[in-house]
Parts: sequence; structure tokens; C-alpha cells
Amino acid sequence: MDPVIVVGAGPVGLALSLALAAQGVPSVLLDEDPGKDETRPARTVVLREDTAALVERLGCKALRHEGMRWSGWRSMRRRQLVRELPLGEDSPEGDPSPAPIHLPQHILTRGLRDAVAAQELVQVAPYSRIDTLEQDPAGVTVHTREPNATWWHGSYLVGCDGARSTVRKLLDIRFPGRTAVERHAVAALRAELPWPGQAVLHRLPPWRTGGAEVTARPLPDGAWRLDWLLPPRGELVTPDALITRVRDTLAGWCGETPPYELLDTGVYTLHHRLALRWRVDRAFLAGDAAHLLGALGTQGLDEGLRDAENLAWKLAQAWHHGASDVLLDSYQAERRAAVAARLRAADQSLPILRGGGGLRTLVPGSARGHDSLLTDGHLGCGPLGAPPSYSHSPLAPAHAEAHTSVGTPPGAPVTDVRVTAPDGTTVRLRERLGQGHLLVVLVAPGTGVWDRRHWMSAGVMPRLVAAVDALPMKGELLVTENYPGASAHTVLLIRPDGHLVASFGGVRPRELFAAADAMRGGAAPTSVRSDRTADIN
Repeated sequence: MDPVIVVGAGPVGLALSLALAAQGVPSVLLDEDPGKDETRPARTVVLREDTAALVERLGCKALRHEGMRWSGWRSMRRRQLVRELPLGEDSPEGDPSPAPIHLPQHILTRGLRDAVAAQELVQVAPYSRIDTLEQDPAGVTVHTREPNATWWHGSYLVGCDGARSTVRKLLDIRFPGRTAVERHAVAALRAELPWPGQAVLHRLPPWRTGGAEVTARPLPDGAWRLDWLLPPRGELVTPDALITRVRDTLAGWCGETPPYELLDTGVYTLHHRLALRWRVDRAFLAGDAAHLLGALGTQGLDEGLRDAENLAWKLAQAWHHGASDVLLDSYQAERRAAVAARLRAADQSLPILRGGGGLRTLVPGSARGHDSLLTDGHLGCGPLGAPPSYSHSPLAPAHAEAHTSVGTPPGAPVTDVRVTAPDGTTVRLRERLGQGHLLVVLVAPGTGVWDRRHWMSAGVMPRLVAAVDALPMKGELLVTENYPGASAHTVLLIRPDGHLVASFGGVRPRELFAAADAMRGGAAPTSVRSDRTADIN
């Protein structure tokens, strides 16, 4: 069986290859560059709780050692504080607010490259830019141009090659959308600001060069990234003008301009685009090749990493066992719909937040409403930022009487509770994701005080073990003391990427099997399964 060809060695392509390797699937990673990334302190990424956990699970150590987890969020308007929100461990009890992690993109990419270098199932081919793509029922063939001109054969291909994707162009997929939705001037600098560890959003700052909005987001080692929202069609920002913005902003926050070290500057333009198709036969698009977003604090890389996680387990199922078109088509159905909803929410919010003037500025409470929308985008909440739910997925099982409700709706990401495996290992639920198999979680209060050898052979466990062994996909049985909204003996069926398939009131083998079969898109065509058997034999 040929490996999966991944085109593009940015964070999304690297993450996809690592996610495939974690599920036993080899890949060839075609990198246009020599494998070294430009050091740009002002080009940073913000990872939300779920995508940060994915990156760490893939073996990237950069977040733990070189990422900055925000301790709080502060919103200001003119001279007034609108909101101050503790994040992470400092969040109010009972109302946790996950803390995003902020780090330069080149550090994240380097950490992923280090993880790839330690992975035997990933072959990296530098200086490999494709110019030809051909498909047939058995696989995909691509040709790379000089200096490493050669032909590559793969079982599937995924284009993670950015906004100007060659794969997308070779597949003749349109990429419509809006150009120059927002423009920002950016500076990375080292300085002491009044809010160490807190991210700051300041709307309508009172100094002359503040503009409509400026943000300050902390980075490791006392560094900060500052962003100024620019007029959509304003004049070019000269170096002198940018330095003036830096000095005026620091003086506005600190009373006078403090000592600072300027590390990097830039001006970037945000576009909103969405590819019309994300799958053509055995070829797929992911990351910036499939979508561009980023206005109002939303994070395009977050969505690219979610693409990789969603697609990896489906390609792994297809590579090992064959897969129906329902399963492979579900990648586009789920991920494209999720990104489209994000873009739609941003497009609906932009006129409200950026329109300015008019009666809306006189409506009581409008400033707080605007602040809530922007906070959603920056912190990963609400329609602008929350992790997606696949409630209308083609993989969703039909409703059955055995289904019961818990705190997580079907299709949404599960809560990261502590779980115990049959071997006695106790870990976070999120640590068991991404291994290519289903998770079946039994809610069994009190098991923590009993020896495992006793509860494994008592009550509903023997029947549940037999039901998990009979599933159409490999499943792992876990036990938890409690789960939000779940009663004792509730059984949760969870996808390899951590989204809830269904929950059941008790052990229901027939309904559990039906839900698992729906989640894998039904059985693979007989011819595909026989091909895989021949490859294995």
C-alpha cells in the first residue's frame, strides 16, 4: 500500500503527517523549501485549548517550553476598562475559561519538524514543488520539478500548500471570497507593560495614532506582539510611522514611553476565502489551501489543525481497512461547513464592529456587546471561535430510543474528564484521542475506590467488554467517575478526533454497533476491502 502524499511542510502539513503516523499510516511530506523556516518574531500563532492539546499529543514540545499561556484578558474602550477576565488556573471556580497559548510560528514549526524527524513513518522530501498531478482508482501520482525532479506515487494526497496552493490549481478548484477584509500593522517588541501575562484589546484609544483598535498579546521572555487595525484602503505604513505608533501606544499605556527593544515589524492583510471543493477523488485540501480567515481575532491555523485531525483518522481507516465514500466525503461536509459558519459569523459581525458612527454608537450597552463579539474571536468562544460541532454530519447515527442526553450534544467535542483504562492507567480523556480507534466510556461513580480487578468483572462491565469487542471498528473501553450531565451507567461513544457520536442509557450492544457503523460511514466497498487484504498478505 502506497503512503499518503502530503504537499506542504507548514504547521498543518507537519501535523497531518504526524497524526497519520500515530495511526500507523506512512506519508511522504513534499516540502518546497530546504526544511528551514524564516525567523519572524512578529509572525505568531494563537492556539486554543483543543488545538494546543492536539499539537502536544503529536509530540511537539515547543508549547510547553516556548509558548506563553495567557493569564488573563483585558478589554478597554477609550480610557475605560470594559472587562477583565482571568484565564486558566486563575479562572473563577465553576466557570473555567481556557487560556490560549501564544508563540512565534517559526518556533511551532520547528517543534513539529523535530517531532517529524523522530518519526519513522514520515519521509520528508525537501526542494519538492509539484507541477503535475494524476489520479486513477488505485492512487495518486505527482511529479516534482527540478532540482529534485521525480515521480511520487501515493494512496491519497492532501494539499497543505497554503493560500496559493498548487494542488488546488491542479485540481481546478475555485477559491472565491473577499479580499482585504482587514489590514493590520504589527510589531514584536520586548518591554514591560502594566499587565504582565494578560492579552489586551483597546478600542478607540485616546492617543492620536491609536486608530480604531490596538491589541497587545504576550509572548515568552517578556516579548509582546502589538497589532493596530488599519483603514481598509489607507496609505502605506512607513517605518517612521510604525515607530511613532509604537512609541505613542507604549506611552498611552505606561504614562511615558518605557525602554523597549524592537524585534520585528510588518503589515499584513487578511482575506476571507473558501474553496468550493475539498475533495476530488483521492485528493484533498486542508489549511490555507482550503480556507482563509482571520478577521476579528479568529485563528486560521486553529482551523487548519482541526482539518488535519478530522482527516487523519478517516484516511487511516481507508488506508488500513478501506472506507466508503460516505466517510471520505464527510471530511468536506464537516470541515467546510464549520469554516463556512465561522466566516459567516465574521461577515455578519464586521459591519457592526467596523461600521462606526450611526445610531448603534448611542445604544446603551452596545460597547459591551461589541466587546463580547471581539472577545469570542480572540479567546475561542461563541460563533467566532468555539470548537466546531458536527451535529449534522453524514456520519451521525439515526436517533434511537436507547440514546440519552448528557452535557455534550452529539457531534460536539467531549469534555476532557479523567478516565481509567482496563490496564489500570488513569489519564485525561484527550490523551487517548488520535489513535485511530473509537473510545467507549462508561460512567461508573465509585470505581475509583475499588480495585480494578473487582469492578472489571462486576456489574455491566463484562457485557460492555463483549459489546466493544464486537464493534465494526476497533474500540478502547475506558471508565470515568463522572461526566457532565451523565447518570451512572451512561455509555459514551466517541470518535477518534474527540467528537461525541452518541450516549446511551446503559449497555445497549445493538444500538452501540449501529452508531459505530454509521460513524465509519458503513462498510467499505468489497473491492476496496479485498485490495487492502491483498496488500497485507
